[in-house]
Amino acid sequence: MVKEKVIDLANLISRTKRGAKDEVKPEHPEYKVLEPVVTDEMAEAALCLKFRDGKTVEEVASECGKSPEKTKELLWELAMAGATIVGEQDGVDKFWLELWVPGHMEMLVNHKENSIKYPQMGKAFSDYGKKRGPLAIGNFPVGTGPMRVIPIESAISGETKRVSNDEISKYLNDNDRFSVSDCSCRTAREAMGEGCGHLKEDMCIQLGNAAEYYIRTGRGREITREEAFEIIHKAEDNGLMHNMPNVDGPGHTHAICNCCGCGCLALRNANMLMNHDFVRSNYTVKVDADKCVACGECVEVCPTNALKLGQKLCKNTPIPKVERELPYNTEWTPDRWNEDYRINREVVMAEGTAPCKAGCPAHIGVQGYIKLASQGKYAEALQLIKLENPFPAVCGRICPKFCEDDCTRCDIDGAVAVDDIKKFIAQQDMNADTRYVPTIKHDYDKKIAVIGAGPAGLSCAYYLAVQGYKVTVFEKQKALGGMLTLGIPSYRLEKDVINAEIDVLKDLGIEFKTGVEIGKDISLSDLRTQDYKAFYIAIGAQAGRSLGLEGEDAEGVITGVEFLRHVNLGDHSKFEGNVIVIGGGNVAIDVARTATRVGAAQVDMFCLESREKMPAHAEEVQEALDEDINVNNSWGPKRIVAEHGKVVGVEFRKCISVFDADGKFNPSYDENDTKIVPADHVLLSVGQAMDWGSILADSKVVLNPNQTIQADVDTFQTGEPDIFAGGDALTGPRFAIDAIAHGKEGSISIHRFVQHGQSLVFGRLKRDYRAFDKANVNLAGFDTAPRQQTAHVDGKKSKETFKDLRETFTEEQVKKESARCLGCGVVIADEYTCVGCGACTTKCKFDAITLTRTYDADAVEFKDLKSTVIKHALKRKVRVAVNKPIKKIKAIFSK
Repeated sequence: MVKEKVIDLANLISRTKRGAKDEVKPEHPEYKVLEPVVTDEMAEAALCLKFRDGKTVEEVASECGKSPEKTKELLWELAMAGATIVGEQDGVDKFWLELWVPGHMEMLVNHKENSIKYPQMGKAFSDYGKKRGPLAIGNFPVGTGPMRVIPIESAISGETKRVSNDEISKYLNDNDRFSVSDCSCRTAREAMGEGCGHLKEDMCIQLGNAAEYYIRTGRGREITREEAFEIIHKAEDNGLMHNMPNVDGPGHTHAICNCCGCGCLALRNANMLMNHDFVRSNYTVKVDADKCVACGECVEVCPTNALKLGQKLCKNTPIPKVERELPYNTEWTPDRWNEDYRINREVVMAEGTAPCKAGCPAHIGVQGYIKLASQGKYAEALQLIKLENPFPAVCGRICPKFCEDDCTRCDIDGAVAVDDIKKFIAQQDMNADTRYVPTIKHDYDKKIAVIGAGPAGLSCAYYLAVQGYKVTVFEKQKALGGMLTLGIPSYRLEKDVINAEIDVLKDLGIEFKTGVEIGKDISLSDLRTQDYKAFYIAIGAQAGRSLGLEGEDAEGVITGVEFLRHVNLGDHSKFEGNVIVIGGGNVAIDVARTATRVGAAQVDMFCLESREKMPAHAEEVQEALDEDINVNNSWGPKRIVAEHGKVVGVEFRKCISVFDADGKFNPSYDENDTKIVPADHVLLSVGQAMDWGSILADSKVVLNPNQTIQADVDTFQTGEPDIFAGGDALTGPRFAIDAIAHGKEGSISIHRFVQHGQSLVFGRLKRDYRAFDKANVNLAGFDTAPRQQTAHVDGKKSKETFKDLRETFTEEQVKKESARCLGCGVVIADEYTCVGCGACTTKCKFDAITLTRTYDADAVEFKDLKSTVIKHALKRKVRVAVNKPIKKIKAIFSK
């Protein structure tokens, strides 16, 4: 049933009347936000109040015909709900009405219990902006919108033209009373189940009378000025920017909001309606292309998608510039809006960006850490790497180096030695005094379980711990590291390297439980009863594949994965005689080289592929050859020959082709070209498989035919909502860097899942980094400085030890090699869509991005706002009218 007096109140706050053209009706958000928490009797008292002009209880009582006691009760119920404001004036409490936004909408939603109990209030807050926002497009001069961006102060500290009204410190120093509350915009999004995962708790600061109101009504807690500054800095550390109510006159505000572009309902005017003048500060971003290294940190934090990565190098064929229309002088119809701005952010210009950033599965800022290394800033370089990869020392030894494969320098004289530079930087992780341990951002006090201590699980645990979660990692084996420890030989990745980087996770408070098999020793259901809120399953592909050959069950035949696990766990039993390794990938190389080290007289590898098409890296194949391992190409096993149950050899047949005409794996053989090769041991290294055990018992998780887990491609959520997956469990066997990238994305999903009302997709950045077209790059004039090299490892020495004999670059080599980087990526700034918040400047380590004062605007007195807007809107109307025929003429001539 419609509450008539509440409709009257909604109209009063809106400064309209029933029956008017713009009256508030029951279906409108102004009514819907009040309806759950305001009764008609409460509304009767509120109808006696004025806009921004306080009245005492006695004044209201005499006007509404109720006793002072009853009137006071009703007014306080209204104030507690957020439908009136109360403050002490001249020694007595007075009550008044405010604007909807900024004002009652925020205050109504900031009542924690009501916002959860009545989700329609959050939706009404959001719908109000959608209703009013289009009316403002192009019609507000810069600096006059009801909410306005205020720049991060450190971003304008060197700006000579700045004025005090652009400084946050001015507003904090001008006030003596402060409170902090949850962000009302993100609370509203949360109520709708559309939260973006950004930190919401204790993020918005109230000042003066607003603080008094928030404290007295329980919306916020009182804080000191020093605490207010700390919250400002915490917000900036969490990638947030600042907004403030802009309706209190020049140099005044009653709050400072800490916002994100995907949650803030004020910034929606810019992001969805493209009405950036409505909220912008006086500043816009400038990028110094000479200093920019395209690390991408500013791109990912920009709240309005004004920054994207592009190409720094000159193009052979320049891309034509498209003329742009703006709300300033164009009719701005809904077809020009960006309704999907919360899911369609772009990180790259259409032309693409640096291939190293694009090619890395974790999209590490390669140019960035190379530049920092060239400046001797190794600690900062390590920190930058760990934003995307917690295990740079590990990856510096085993990475597949996709960044080097794609390096633009390959088209001149050879790739930059990225992996060697990273390895040098990551040596800091070997020392407890120099390793980088990130600051924990918050304390969420929720327990998360990670199943599997391989690279995916450890990475997920790392990023969840940094967010502020209580993480426990369960590992079936006694050792941590998964296939890093059990599947990679020590001569490539020594155990102290893995353990040193795992020590960082221990420093973050992550708990490890080894020797615990989920599904056998304890179930997921048991863990739920222990209050674990979500699970990340990353058990890895730790089982070897068989080929189904005759004789495969003979003594002396095992999978390469099982063989490596035995050796890595300390079982160094001697292999005597001849060893045959079947397979041609990197793991097969590891198996063969390990067999050499445990006593094999001779090791022979056989694989289907030709030498040129072997899946193993050419560098690793050469290392095997250096250790006297025979690599036999284009041979496939036909059967394993056994006598008395023990292997004595393998029969091979010549492989003519590996793939059929459709590109599918379908080997064909010359059955007339066969041979039997004697062997005392056969190690099958033809792939890895999943061994799920009973982990998924009684769950709704579904497995694919290849036994990998079915999960959403973007969120990694499985058929059981609280179970997420990553790494080999999701994709099948890949590289550690792929698993690490999965771990970070899994942590983002879990963080959102366990927080009330968060969406797994809204406001989530799709890191679609794409490389530019290297054929359209002008590489003339670059030097041909030779690539730095470490000393070649003598195979005769390396085959005798499990120690990693490969050298690390010297500091001098790092400086020489980092100078070879072409710096081919750069950030491109769109000055119109930039709102001058300065969040980008907090992430740049290279002084490449700054704010410059572009406008000289300030708030106007509220009483003058209507005339100011009308005057500006009339001028815009003229511009639109003048621009229409010009556009038509241009359209004719462009045909």
